[in-house]
Amino acid sequence: MVSLYVTMMTVKVFRSPARHGYAVEVSPYIPSRVACAASQYYGIAGCGTLLVLDQTETGLTLVRSWEWSDGLFDVAWSEANEHILVAGGGDGSLQLWDTANHSAPLRVAKEHTQEVYTVDWSQTRGESLIVSGSWDQTVKVWDPALSPSLTTLRGHEGVIYSTIWSPHIPGCFASASGDGTLRIWDVKGAACRLAIPAHKAEILSCDWCKYDQNVVATGSVDCTVCVWDLRNIRQPVNQLLGHTYAIRRLKFSPFDKTVLASCSYDFTVSYCQREWMVSSWQKQRVRTLRENLR
Repeated sequence: MVSLYVTMMTVKVFRSPARHGYAVEVSPYIPSRVACAASQYYGIAGCGTLLVLDQTETGLTLVRSWEWSDGLFDVAWSEANEHILVAGGGDGSLQLWDTANHSAPLRVAKEHTQEVYTVDWSQTRGESLIVSGSWDQTVKVWDPALSPSLTTLRGHEGVIYSTIWSPHIPGCFASASGDGTLRIWDVKGAACRLAIPAHKAEILSCDWCKYDQNVVATGSVDCTVCVWDLRNIRQPVNQLLGHTYAIRRLKFSPFDKTVLASCSYDFTVSYCQREWMVSSWQKQRVRTLRENLR
């Protein structure tokens, strides 16, 4: 089942039976609103559900939900319209959803030949683009209407698990793959500008620091988080240890340049803090969440 936890003074839980959550994203317009992409049977078979939830004083309330014919693996909010979301599905599709529309997606685009595992909406001013990464080993860039894709980028030799736009540089995004590489792409040039052999195992997640255009972090099946300075990619700035199973997702804080959070298949969430002046990382298990979601 899907279980969403909001940890402030109290724990607030929303449960969706027979659904397993894959991604949760907070609205850039409404801080109390989140979207969750979920699937039946861990995404192996069955359908998917996209949920929009609001946090209230008494708990989490359902604003809207939609069913999809295949599993949903990721979701991203529009940076230009508070009502619009894009989701990626197991049928190779991207769907554009509107919280004011109760029934069907506004548009569906299906160019990927396998599961779409990651989607992201660009955040830089004057640019509104969507990037998608798939198990078909390609990355595609789209306009906000999901017209035919603007470009298809190849280079990864494994499943693409994560794509994330640079919050600093227009037309630039990072991707992480089962081939163990982190790649930096230039949309205008339709080319890979950096290919970093970041881990010796699959990389499931990557994120760009909101305060430094040169810093990207990767989380891997090898249970480590690596932090990279793109100006010197011979070795990571630091490697963070502590998780005992694969790292499913990581995020830099949008509020504090020294904070990074990671979640793992070991059922824990870890918060790490970096001392920037000495270029070292001090791991602080500020909070650990363990919940067997059965």
